[in-house]
Amino acid sequence: MKIAVTGLNATDNPGPGVPLIRCLQEDKSLDFTITGLIYDSLEPGIYMDDIAESCHLIPYPSSGLDSLFDRIRQINETEKIDMIIPTLDSELYGFVKIQKRLEDIGIKTYLPGTDMLNIRAKDKLFNFCKSNNINVPKNILVSSVQDLYGITKEFEYPVAVKGIFYDAYIVNNFDEAVTAFKKISSKWGFPVIIQEYIKGSEFNVVALGDGTGGTVGAVAMRKLYITDKGKGWAGVSIEDEPLIEMSKKIIEKIKWRSGMELEYIKSAQTNEYYLLEINPRFPAWVYLSPNTGQNLPAAMVKLAMGEKQEYFTTYKTGIMFVRCSWDLISDVSKLAQISTSGVIYNGK
Repeated sequence: MKIAVTGLNATDNPGPGVPLIRCLQEDKSLDFTITGLIYDSLEPGIYMDDIAESCHLIPYPSSGLDSLFDRIRQINETEKIDMIIPTLDSELYGFVKIQKRLEDIGIKTYLPGTDMLNIRAKDKLFNFCKSNNINVPKNILVSSVQDLYGITKEFEYPVAVKGIFYDAYIVNNFDEAVTAFKKISSKWGFPVIIQEYIKGSEFNVVALGDGTGGTVGAVAMRKLYITDKGKGWAGVSIEDEPLIEMSKKIIEKIKWRSGMELEYIKSAQTNEYYLLEINPRFPAWVYLSPNTGQNLPAAMVKLAMGEKQEYFTTYKTGIMFVRCSWDLISDVSKLAQISTSGVIYNGK
């Protein structure tokens, strides 16, 4: 089986591609090789041993659906891809829209529908939560610097300024809000989200939905160390039945199909959980899941291939992950090859 995976950008803001591949490698019942689909010739996953047999450049999502599909069809002529797992928020709408075309050339996916993506989008999540009695921070949508003057009508500083796909900044005054707004809007467009800041501890859940409202599995973790980009650099699996049950309720309401990450904060004032975000793909810390006894990426592949998959009911707690960084050494000819030809075959 040939599985193509995106998101090999294992940087200080890591994509989920490399850890997802490591999850698949943990399941010895799967017989597969990996093709990396990359957007940049310096994505670190290209230069890691035993991650991808080959890597191919694909066009950025802004290039359009036809450009994306034509490139994948070209790659498929030589690679004979059985399944594609896109792992980045910004590319998911594109892959969802071409999934029927991918199926027509023999490539399976396990993706949510457009309606599911829309429900959990950062600019629509508040309405979903309110209609389903799920705690969520208040937010407003802004599209200009002028709109920022309305922050104090709704909130007290500090507030969170968030992009529609990525990036978030905690700001303490109007000037900081303007700076964050300009950074985010120039990179991710509009609207920009202004969200009530709730002081507390951060918790995350990685889960897999079956598309009918069922939860194949879910693992909760508490962040132990958070970077200045807001990324969990260390975390530990925890037992928290209310958190898991809230996540299952959300999956049931959306009828989510695919991997996902649910981000929560536990209010220091009220001790209640608030849903911050639903990320529509497995997170970069997904490698924790097989080590707790729930290999959710492997389960997703089996479901996509029509195989029977038992649903997980328990997982090990007290299992910790800590990220690290190290230098990868390679010959510059490898960079030259991927930059000029758009493809590299590792070990050849």
